[in-house]
Amino acid sequence: MPNIIEITDFNAPELDVYARLSEGQLLNRHEPEKGIFIAESPKVIERALDAGCVPISFLAEDRHIETQAKELIHRCGDIPVYTAPFDVLTRLTGFKLTRGMLCAMHRPKLLSAEEVCRNARRVAVLENVVNPTNVGAIIRSAAAMFMDAVLLTPGCSDPLYRRAIRVSMGTVFQVPWTFLDDPGWMEQLKSFGFRTASMALADETVSIENEHLRAEEKLAIILGSEGEGLNPDTISSSDYVVRIPMAHGIDSLNVAAASAVAFWELGKN
Repeated sequence: MPNIIEITDFNAPELDVYARLSEGQLLNRHEPEKGIFIAESPKVIERALDAGCVPISFLAEDRHIETQAKELIHRCGDIPVYTAPFDVLTRLTGFKLTRGMLCAMHRPKLLSAEEVCRNARRVAVLENVVNPTNVGAIIRSAAAMFMDAVLLTPGCSDPLYRRAIRVSMGTVFQVPWTFLDDPGWMEQLKSFGFRTASMALADETVSIENEHLRAEEKLAIILGSEGEGLNPDTISSSDYVVRIPMAHGIDSLNVAAASAVAFWELGKN
């Protein structure tokens, strides 16, 4: 039976998770087992529930309670369901809710790199990608274009930040991912049997169409941040340094766009 609660007090502590806690506070680095994330929109909430994520509370426009939110609320059991009209929720959260609903959930236990890579042939590796929009977009491309897993260095934005989840369209709950050790993550990849391919602008590169590259049994495709790109040590220790052929004098793509091209070319074989 849904526990529907109409919002009458903006300052109620139960609403802090939606309105007043920062991403860092939600993450709870000191006690990660108590961490929380926010899923936004019906599709994202559905994918999180399908992945086994445990809901804490639900926030929805009153007009959606008996329509598009009804089945999701039913799946959440007897957790609190906070509700109010659109303009009230916009004032509370500070932004317009995507499709009128949010769900606070417990963060799932982080898998080890070994668990994520155990049966993988193609993995994406993100080095210091700090923009959550890029992280979400890359994971969405990974889900759509044949990547078995996504690995992130500790300097990356967390895939369960609200914006990363939203941009990924909830695919962060479909593609296995985890954080790598720092330092030593390159050796860790190689110990799992992966050959490594750094996507970078460098003097000596191979085309993404290279037959030997595409024929590798296990391949880790490494992408760097927008501004600085990959660490020079990462490039020098990779088995391949890979470029995407360009036209009209363009030298590079946004990392999210480059990831989609790389995953399509190197993941489909």
